[in-house]
Amino acid sequence: MSVPNFLQPYLASYDLTKLNMNDSSVTVEIITNVLNLGDVKAISWLFDNYSLSQIWDVVKNPKRGVWNEESLNYWKEILKIDEIPNYNSAILNINPQ
Repeated sequence: MSVPNFLQPYLASYDLTKLNMNDSSVTVEIITNVLNLGDVKAISWLFDNYSLSQIWDVVKNPKRGVWNEESLNYWKEILKIDEIPNYNSAILNINPQ
């Protein structure tokens, strides 16, 4: 299944026509970017097209250095995740020490 064009702002560095939304690595990118940056329409689409389990897993095991702290905290609370083991390394830091 192809990724809809309205997600382009959240996946700006990708050619959506070449993405397979069922590929596991693409799934992680889509879920991460939409939860980080998406509007209501994008988030609604996300929850309609991916299982709660898939979304929960991406938030519980975030990729290193790509999450906005506010977004990760928000989704952690919404999805009732008690602890994110690699939380600190997941946060995007544009001013590293």
